[in-house]
Amino acid sequence: MTIYFIDGQFTSKDSLNISIDDRGYYFGDGVYEVVKVYDGELYTAEEHFERLFQSASKIKMSIPYSEQQLIDIAKELVKTNDIKTGHIYIQVTRGVSPRVHQFPEMEVPPVVTGYAIPNPRPYKNLEDGVSAKTVDDVRWLRCDIKSLNLLANVLAKQEAYEDGCAEAIMVRDGVVMEGSSSNMFGIKNGVVYTHPATNLILNGITRRVVLKLCKEMSIPVEEKTFTSEEAMKMDEFFMTSTTAEVTPVVKIDGKAIGSGSPGPITKKLQEAFTRQIPVTVIGE
Repeated sequence: MTIYFIDGQFTSKDSLNISIDDRGYYFGDGVYEVVKVYDGELYTAEEHFERLFQSASKIKMSIPYSEQQLIDIAKELVKTNDIKTGHIYIQVTRGVSPRVHQFPEMEVPPVVTGYAIPNPRPYKNLEDGVSAKTVDDVRWLRCDIKSLNLLANVLAKQEAYEDGCAEAIMVRDGVVMEGSSSNMFGIKNGVVYTHPATNLILNGITRRVVLKLCKEMSIPVEEKTFTSEEAMKMDEFFMTSTTAEVTPVVKIDGKAIGSGSPGPITKKLQEAFTRQIPVTVIGE
Protein backbone atom coordinates (compact mmCIF):
# COMPACT_ATOMS: atom_id res chain seq x y z
CA MET A 1 0.00 0.00 0.00
CA THR A 2 1.43 3.36 -1.05
CA ILE A 3 1.78 5.94 1.71
CA TYR A 4 1.39 9.63 0.90
CA PHE A 5 2.09 12.84 2.82
CA ILE A 6 -0.45 15.65 3.13
CA ASP A 7 -0.70 18.49 5.62
CA GLY A 8 1.55 16.99 8.25
CA GLN A 9 0.27 13.42 8.05
CA PHE A 10 1.32 10.20 6.36
CA THR A 11 -1.71 8.42 5.00
CA SER A 12 -2.96 5.90 2.44
CA LYS A 13 -4.46 6.96 -0.89
CA ASP A 14 -7.95 5.98 0.28
CA SER A 15 -7.68 8.48 3.13
CA LEU A 16 -6.43 11.41 1.07
CA ASN A 17 -8.61 14.51 1.28
CA ILE A 18 -7.90 17.10 -1.43
CA SER A 19 -10.24 20.10 -1.48
CA ILE A 20 -11.78 21.32 -4.72
CA ASP A 21 -11.06 24.83 -3.41
CA ASP A 22 -7.30 24.23 -3.39
CA ARG A 23 -5.72 27.05 -5.41
CA GLY A 24 -3.43 24.50 -7.00
CA TYR A 25 -6.51 22.89 -8.53
CA TYR A 26 -8.04 26.19 -9.69
CA PHE A 27 -5.00 28.15 -10.82
CA GLY A 28 -1.94 25.92 -10.71
CA ASP A 29 -1.00 28.29 -7.87
CA GLY A 30 1.91 26.36 -6.43
CA VAL A 31 5.38 24.92 -6.92
CA TYR A 32 6.91 21.46 -6.91
CA GLU A 33 10.10 19.41 -7.00
CA VAL A 34 11.07 15.89 -8.08
CA VAL A 35 13.99 14.28 -6.25
CA LYS A 36 15.67 11.11 -7.48
CA VAL A 37 16.22 8.14 -5.17
CA TYR A 38 19.16 5.78 -5.72
CA ASP A 39 19.63 2.74 -3.48
CA GLY A 40 17.11 4.15 -1.02
CA GLU A 41 18.98 7.47 -0.71
CA LEU A 42 17.90 10.93 -1.89
CA TYR A 43 20.16 12.41 -4.58
CA THR A 44 20.93 16.17 -4.51
CA ALA A 45 18.03 16.70 -2.09
CA GLU A 46 19.48 19.90 -0.63
CA GLU A 47 19.72 21.50 -4.07
CA HIS A 48 16.17 20.50 -4.98
CA PHE A 49 14.58 21.81 -1.80
CA GLU A 50 16.61 24.99 -1.92
CA ARG A 51 15.15 25.58 -5.39
CA LEU A 52 11.66 24.77 -4.08
CA PHE A 53 11.97 27.61 -1.58
CA GLN A 54 13.34 29.93 -4.27
CA SER A 55 10.36 29.14 -6.53
CA ALA A 56 7.94 29.72 -3.64
CA SER A 57 9.57 33.05 -2.85
CA LYS A 58 9.26 34.17 -6.48
CA ILE A 59 5.48 33.67 -6.36
CA LYS A 60 5.22 35.27 -2.90
CA MET A 61 4.26 32.04 -1.16
CA SER A 62 5.49 30.68 2.16
CA ILE A 63 6.29 27.05 2.95
CA PRO A 64 5.32 25.89 6.47
CA TYR A 65 8.40 23.66 6.81
CA SER A 66 12.14 24.14 6.75
CA GLU A 67 14.30 22.60 4.02
CA GLN A 68 15.54 20.00 6.51
CA GLN A 69 12.00 19.12 7.57
CA LEU A 70 11.03 18.52 3.93
CA ILE A 71 14.10 16.34 3.46
CA ASP A 72 13.09 14.35 6.55
CA ILE A 73 9.55 13.96 5.14
CA ALA A 74 10.99 12.77 1.83
CA LYS A 75 13.25 10.26 3.62
CA GLU A 76 10.27 8.91 5.54
CA LEU A 77 8.32 8.47 2.30
CA VAL A 78 11.25 6.55 0.83
CA LYS A 79 11.50 4.34 3.90
CA THR A 80 7.76 3.75 4.35
CA ASN A 81 7.24 2.88 0.69
CA ASP A 82 10.44 0.82 0.51
CA ILE A 83 11.79 2.70 -2.51
CA LYS A 84 15.16 1.53 -3.81
CA THR A 85 15.37 3.33 -7.15
CA GLY A 86 12.62 5.86 -7.81
CA HIS A 87 11.69 9.43 -7.08
CA ILE A 88 9.97 11.73 -4.62
CA TYR A 89 7.36 14.30 -5.69
CA ILE A 90 6.75 17.24 -3.35
CA GLN A 91 4.14 19.92 -4.09
CA VAL A 92 3.16 23.10 -2.27
CA THR A 93 0.04 25.13 -3.15
CA ARG A 94 -1.13 28.46 -1.77
CA GLY A 95 -3.89 26.64 0.08
CA VAL A 96 -7.66 26.23 0.23
CA SER A 97 -9.71 29.36 -0.41
CA PRO A 98 -12.81 30.44 -2.41
CA ARG A 99 -11.98 30.97 -6.07
CA VAL A 100 -10.79 34.52 -6.71
CA HIS A 101 -7.70 35.37 -8.73
CA GLN A 102 -5.97 37.55 -6.14
CA PHE A 103 -4.34 36.03 -3.07
CA PRO A 104 -6.71 35.17 -0.19
CA GLU A 105 -7.32 38.19 2.05
CA MET A 106 -7.23 36.06 5.19
CA GLU A 107 -4.14 34.00 6.01
CA VAL A 108 -4.53 30.54 4.49
CA PRO A 109 -2.06 27.75 5.26
CA PRO A 110 -0.26 26.34 2.22
CA VAL A 111 -1.01 22.70 1.37
CA VAL A 112 2.03 20.41 1.21
CA THR A 113 1.69 16.99 -0.41
CA GLY A 114 4.21 14.33 -1.38
CA TYR A 115 4.67 10.76 -2.50
CA ALA A 116 7.41 8.28 -3.45
CA ILE A 117 7.26 5.81 -6.33
CA PRO A 118 9.62 3.27 -7.93
CA ASN A 119 11.25 4.51 -11.14
CA PRO A 120 14.18 2.56 -12.63
CA ARG A 121 17.06 4.21 -14.41
CA PRO A 122 16.32 4.62 -18.17
CA TYR A 123 19.03 2.23 -19.34
CA LYS A 124 17.80 1.79 -22.92
CA ASN A 125 17.58 5.54 -23.53
CA LEU A 126 20.98 6.07 -21.91
CA GLU A 127 22.54 3.42 -24.11
CA ASP A 128 20.81 4.06 -27.44
CA GLY A 129 19.79 7.70 -27.23
CA VAL A 130 16.42 9.20 -28.12
CA SER A 131 14.74 11.34 -30.76
CA ALA A 132 13.45 14.86 -30.12
CA LYS A 133 11.15 17.27 -31.93
CA THR A 134 11.42 21.06 -32.02
CA VAL A 135 8.28 22.86 -30.85
CA ASP A 136 7.47 26.56 -30.60
CA ASP A 137 7.97 27.79 -27.04
CA VAL A 138 4.74 29.57 -26.15
CA ARG A 139 5.29 29.56 -22.38
CA TRP A 140 5.32 32.61 -20.12
CA LEU A 141 8.51 34.54 -19.29
CA ARG A 142 9.19 33.03 -15.86
CA CYS A 143 10.33 29.54 -16.76
CA ASP A 144 12.88 29.77 -13.93
CA ILE A 145 10.00 29.14 -11.49
CA LYS A 146 9.17 25.45 -11.10
CA SER A 147 5.45 26.11 -10.91
CA LEU A 148 2.43 23.87 -11.44
CA ASN A 149 1.52 25.77 -14.63
CA LEU A 150 2.70 23.14 -17.11
CA LEU A 151 0.00 23.07 -19.81
CA ALA A 152 2.32 24.43 -22.51
CA ASN A 153 4.92 21.82 -21.53
CA VAL A 154 2.28 19.08 -21.62
CA LEU A 155 1.12 20.11 -25.10
CA ALA A 156 4.72 20.22 -26.36
CA LYS A 157 5.49 16.79 -24.91
CA GLN A 158 2.32 15.38 -26.45
CA GLU A 159 3.22 16.80 -29.87
CA ALA A 160 6.63 15.14 -29.62
CA TYR A 161 5.08 11.88 -28.39
CA GLU A 162 2.64 11.78 -31.31
CA ASP A 163 5.62 12.16 -33.64
CA GLY A 164 7.40 9.21 -32.04
CA CYS A 165 9.85 11.33 -30.04
CA ALA A 166 10.86 11.15 -26.40
CA GLU A 167 11.12 14.89 -25.82
CA ALA A 168 10.15 18.29 -27.22
CA ILE A 169 12.82 20.95 -27.71
CA MET A 170 11.33 24.35 -26.91
CA VAL A 171 12.36 26.97 -29.49
CA ARG A 172 11.68 30.69 -28.95
CA ASP A 173 12.41 33.09 -31.82
CA GLY A 174 14.63 30.47 -33.41
CA VAL A 175 16.67 29.89 -30.25
CA VAL A 176 16.80 26.56 -28.39
CA MET A 177 15.61 27.09 -24.81
CA GLU A 178 15.27 23.70 -23.09
CA GLY A 179 13.11 20.59 -23.27
CA SER A 180 9.51 20.31 -22.13
CA SER A 181 10.85 18.60 -18.98
CA SER A 182 14.61 18.75 -19.42
CA ASN A 183 17.63 20.92 -20.22
CA MET A 184 19.34 20.72 -23.62
CA PHE A 185 23.04 20.58 -24.49
CA GLY A 186 24.85 20.59 -27.83
CA ILE A 187 28.48 19.67 -28.43
CA LYS A 188 30.50 21.12 -31.30
CA ASN A 189 34.25 20.71 -31.81
CA GLY A 190 34.64 19.49 -28.24
CA VAL A 191 32.78 22.43 -26.65
CA VAL A 192 29.55 21.91 -24.69
CA TYR A 193 26.89 24.56 -25.34
CA THR A 194 23.74 25.18 -23.31
CA HIS A 195 21.32 28.08 -22.82
CA PRO A 196 22.38 30.34 -19.93
CA ALA A 197 20.37 30.16 -16.70
CA THR A 198 17.97 33.07 -17.24
CA ASN A 199 14.25 33.54 -16.59
CA LEU A 200 13.57 31.71 -19.87
CA ILE A 201 14.69 28.27 -18.65
CA LEU A 202 14.65 26.25 -15.46
CA ASN A 203 18.14 25.91 -14.02
CA GLY A 204 17.95 22.14 -13.66
CA ILE A 205 19.73 20.40 -10.80
CA THR A 206 21.12 17.74 -13.16
CA ARG A 207 22.12 20.59 -15.48
CA ARG A 208 24.21 22.03 -12.65
CA VAL A 209 25.73 18.63 -11.90
CA VAL A 210 26.76 18.23 -15.55
CA LEU A 211 28.33 21.70 -15.68
CA LYS A 212 30.30 20.83 -12.54
CA LEU A 213 31.44 17.55 -14.10
CA CYS A 214 32.55 19.39 -17.25
CA LYS A 215 34.68 21.70 -15.12
CA GLU A 216 36.21 18.78 -13.22
CA MET A 217 36.97 16.96 -16.48
CA SER A 218 38.30 20.09 -18.24
CA ILE A 219 35.58 19.90 -20.89
CA PRO A 220 35.05 23.46 -22.22
CA VAL A 221 31.56 24.88 -21.73
CA GLU A 222 29.87 27.94 -23.14
CA GLU A 223 26.57 28.96 -21.55
CA LYS A 224 25.28 30.83 -24.57
CA THR A 225 22.29 30.63 -26.86
CA PHE A 226 22.28 28.65 -30.09
CA THR A 227 19.64 28.33 -32.78
CA SER A 228 17.62 25.31 -33.82
CA GLU A 229 19.57 25.35 -37.10
CA GLU A 230 22.85 25.23 -35.17
CA ALA A 231 21.44 22.40 -33.06
CA MET A 232 21.02 20.27 -36.18
CA LYS A 233 24.73 20.75 -36.99
CA MET A 234 26.05 19.73 -33.58
CA ASP A 235 28.47 16.80 -33.32
CA GLU A 236 26.58 15.49 -30.29
CA PHE A 237 23.44 16.44 -28.40
CA PHE A 238 22.04 15.39 -25.04
CA MET A 239 19.41 16.30 -22.49
CA THR A 240 19.40 16.21 -18.71
CA SER A 241 16.79 15.93 -15.98
CA THR A 242 16.26 14.24 -12.63
CA THR A 243 14.73 11.15 -14.23
CA ALA A 244 16.47 11.25 -17.64
CA GLU A 245 19.95 11.73 -16.11
CA VAL A 246 22.28 12.35 -19.11
CA THR A 247 20.35 11.06 -22.14
CA PRO A 248 21.83 11.29 -25.65
CA VAL A 249 19.64 12.91 -28.29
CA VAL A 250 20.62 11.20 -31.54
CA LYS A 251 17.93 12.57 -33.83
CA ILE A 252 16.09 15.91 -34.03
CA ASP A 253 13.10 16.43 -36.33
CA GLY A 254 13.94 13.15 -38.03
CA LYS A 255 17.54 14.15 -38.82
CA ALA A 256 20.50 12.33 -37.30
CA ILE A 257 22.77 14.41 -35.07
CA GLY A 258 26.45 13.74 -35.72
CA SER A 259 26.91 10.03 -36.31
CA GLY A 260 23.36 9.30 -35.18
CA SER A 261 24.70 7.50 -32.10
CA PRO A 262 25.66 8.65 -28.59
CA GLY A 263 28.94 10.56 -28.90
CA PRO A 264 32.19 10.20 -26.93
CA ILE A 265 31.85 13.31 -24.78
CA THR A 266 28.27 12.45 -23.91
CA LYS A 267 29.40 8.98 -22.88
CA LYS A 268 32.18 10.42 -20.71
CA LEU A 269 29.64 12.61 -18.93
CA GLN A 270 27.30 9.65 -18.47
CA GLU A 271 30.11 7.64 -16.90
CA ALA A 272 31.10 10.53 -14.63
CA PHE A 273 27.47 11.01 -13.58
CA THR A 274 27.06 7.31 -12.82
CA ARG A 275 30.17 7.31 -10.63
CA GLN A 276 28.42 9.78 -8.31
CA ILE A 277 25.43 7.59 -7.53
CA PRO A 278 25.41 4.53 -5.23
CA VAL A 279 27.41 1.65 -6.72
CA THR A 280 24.74 -0.87 -5.80
CA VAL A 281 22.29 0.48 -8.41
CA ILE A 282 24.77 0.34 -11.26
CA GLY A 283 23.77 -2.48 -13.55
CA GLU A 284 20.58 -3.18 -11.58
